[in-house]
This record gives sequence, C-alpha cells and structure tokens, in this order.
Amino acid sequence: MITLVPLDSIDPAMVESLLDRAFGPDRFRRTAYTIRGAGEAIAALSFAAIEDGALVGSIQCWPIALIQDGVETPLVMLGPVAVEPTHQGDGIGRRLITHALDAAAAHGLDGALMLIGDPDYYGRFFGFTADRTAHWRAPGPVERHRLLARGDAVPNTPGMLGARVPVTIPVTASA
Repeated sequence: MITLVPLDSIDPAMVESLLDRAFGPDRFRRTAYTIRGAGEAIAALSFAAIEDGALVGSIQCWPIALIQDGVETPLVMLGPVAVEPTHQGDGIGRRLITHALDAAAAHGLDGALMLIGDPDYYGRFFGFTADRTAHWRAPGPVERHRLLARGDAVPNTPGMLGARVPVTIPVTASA
C-alpha cells in the first residue's frame, strides 16, 4: 500500500538518489533546474510516496516567477515528479500530482501553476495547456509545446521564467 507523506520527512539523500534513478545523474543540466535556481521547494506542496517503508516516488513544487521589466508574476512550478523505475506505470506519479494540486488549492496557491512536460498527459489528466505560455522564455532550451500552465492567474504576457523568494507554509500532519 502506498502512503503519501510530506517530502521533508524523508532523508534528502534518499530523495536525491531516487531523482538520479528516475532522471539520470545529468538531470541538473535540464532547463527546469535552471528556472528553479538554488531555492527550496515549497514544503507544503512537496510529497513522498512510501511503500513498505521504501521511497517509491516524490514530487516537489517550487516558487518561481515570470519576470518582465523587473516585475515578477508569481508562479508555482510543479515537478520533478519522480517514480522508482520499477514502479513506473503503477499510478504513483498521477497520485502524487493530484495530491500536490489538492494541497496547492488548499493553500490558495493554485491560481498560477506551471510545468515542463508532456502536453497530452498533463492536459488530459490535470488541465495544463500551452494556451498562455507562447511568449514565455526560459533560461535554457525548452520545447515550447511542453511549457504548460493552468490557473486563472496564469499570465498571457512575455517574460523570463526564474526563481523567486521561497514560500513558507506550515505543513499539517494531515498531508
């Protein structure tokens, strides 16, 4: 049975190891890492999937912004979503995403969410689209059709994606 727990209750070395297995050790070169910068994930929106005491999945959400002419429009970046390779296809990723989206809604942080991912998957299951991201720029290569967003406050304006000040929200035991 899979149990979801706050990610900050898991040894960070175990999370890093899972991310390496899921994405490879060169994952730090991905544009998403550059966008997030050196900041910290939003603890209240980041979770781990545990099965029989073992970490089998994780999701992190990050405070980022769309920056244009010195003005920052806050966004929450969803991902990475990592699932142990032997458990991929078991629905763990979908469950983690749903849990993170529910937590974002509960904390009023679901107005402007974004991610880099497969538009068919994230559109069909979670309502993410590229409808308002056409003028966004990223600090690295990105396939424009994979730059996705959802929420009423997603800006439809030009700008550069980048890190912003961390968001601190108390994590409750019911996560």
